[in-house]
Amino acid sequence: MELLNKIVGVINGVLWDKNLLLFLLVGTGVFFSFRLKFVQVRKFREGWKRLFGSINLRGEKAGAHGMSSFQALTTAIAAQVGTGNITGCATALYSGGPGAIFWMWVSAFFGMATIYSEAVLAQTYKTRDAQGHATGGPIYYIKAAFHGKPGQFLAAFFSVAIILALGFMGNMVQSNSIGDAFHTAFGLPKWAVGASVALIAAFIFLGGVKRIASFTEKIVPVMACFYVAGCIVILFINHAAVLGALKSIFVCAFNPQAVFGGALGLGVKEAMRFGVARGLFSNEAGMGSTPHAHALANVEKPEDQGIVAMMGVFIDTFIVLTMTALVILSSGVLEPVTGALKGTPLAQAAFNQAFGSFGNVFVAICMLFFAFSTIISWYFFGESNMKALFGPKSVKAYAVIVVLFIFAGSMLHVDLVWDMSDMFNGLMVIPNLLALLALSGVAAKTIKK
Repeated sequence: MELLNKIVGVINGVLWDKNLLLFLLVGTGVFFSFRLKFVQVRKFREGWKRLFGSINLRGEKAGAHGMSSFQALTTAIAAQVGTGNITGCATALYSGGPGAIFWMWVSAFFGMATIYSEAVLAQTYKTRDAQGHATGGPIYYIKAAFHGKPGQFLAAFFSVAIILALGFMGNMVQSNSIGDAFHTAFGLPKWAVGASVALIAAFIFLGGVKRIASFTEKIVPVMACFYVAGCIVILFINHAAVLGALKSIFVCAFNPQAVFGGALGLGVKEAMRFGVARGLFSNEAGMGSTPHAHALANVEKPEDQGIVAMMGVFIDTFIVLTMTALVILSSGVLEPVTGALKGTPLAQAAFNQAFGSFGNVFVAICMLFFAFSTIISWYFFGESNMKALFGPKSVKAYAVIVVLFIFAGSMLHVDLVWDMSDMFNGLMVIPNLLALLALSGVAAKTIKK
C-alpha cells in the first residue's frame, strides 16, 4: 500500500504539481481557438439560440438511435456541473485568491474551442455496437487518428483510465460529497444516505440510455435554475459588496497582493495555477468525458453538436461557477489567515451568512443535485467504454460494481482513492488530446464549410 501511495504521488506530481496537464489543456484550447478562427466567439449566438430552441423536459425517448441534441447536452452538463462548482470554486478562492476566478474564465474561453472539436470528432466517428445501438467517444476517434497497434493501445488505455477515474473512483468522491453535506445539514447517518443514493442510481442505471437521457433532460435545467436563483437572492442581499467582489477578481488576477494576497503569500502564479486547474476540472474540456454524450446526439451535421457543446462549458464556468465565486466574495467569509475555512465549509459559511441556518440545507440540496447528476453521467461514460472493451454483457457487472462503490464512497474518506481518481483523470487526458490534435484538420473543415 505504501508503494502504491508513492507511485500515485509521483505520477500526480508530474501531471498536476508540475502543471504539465495545465499547459497541455490550455495550449490545446489556444491552438483550436486559432485553428477554428475563434469559433467560440463567432458561433456563440447560434449556440445560445440552439440551446434555448431545443429545451424540452419531455423530449423524444432516447434509444438505439441515440438521443436528442438537448438530451446529449444535459447529459454532458450533468457531468460538468458537479461538486467542483461549489467545493472546487471555494478551494480555488482559498488557494489562489479572487484572481483565480479570472483565470478560470480564461481557461473556459479557450476550452470552448476544445470541446467543440471533441463533439465534432465524436459525431464524425460515432458507430454502432454489437446490438446495433449508436455509440461513440474518444476510443473511436483515437483509433481513427492512430492506426494499428498504437491506436489500439491508446484507445484501450483511455478506456481503462476513464472507467477507473469516473465510473469507480470518481463516483465514490461524488457520493462522499453527498454523504458529508447531508450529515452536516440534517445529521443523517452517512451509510443511510449512501444506501439511498446507490439504490436510486441503480434504478436509473438499469433503464439504460433511455432512462439516463430522460433523467438528465429534467434534472439539469431544474438544478441549474434552483442554484442560480438562490445565488441571485444572496447577491441582492449582499448587493453593496458585489461590485467590490467583481473588482477583486480582475485586480487580483494580476496583482494578488492588492487585496489580501500579501497576508496569504499569494502571487499571480498561484492565482493562475488554481484557477486554471479547478476550472478545467469543473468544465472537463479536453478530458474526453463529455464526447460520449455528444456522440449520441441526433443532428444533421457534426458541427451542429459542436456549437451546442460549447454552451455546456459556458453554463458551467461563466454562470454556475461564477455565481458561487460572487456569493463567497460578497459575503466576506474568505479570510486571509492560516487555518481559515476552505472547500465545502467555506461555501456553506457564505450561504449561511445570508440564509442563516438554511444555508447548510441549501448547499446540501444543491450538492445532492450536482453530485448525483454527475454520478449518472460518469456511469454512462464508463459504460460506453466497458461495452467497447468487453462487450454488452459486461454492463450488468459494471453497474453492480459502480453501485457498491457509490455506497462505500458515502462512508469512506480514503485519501488514496481521491489521489488515484486525480491520477486516472490526468492519464486519460493525454491520449484524448493527442487524438484531438492529430485530427484537428477534420474539425477545421467544418469551419471552412
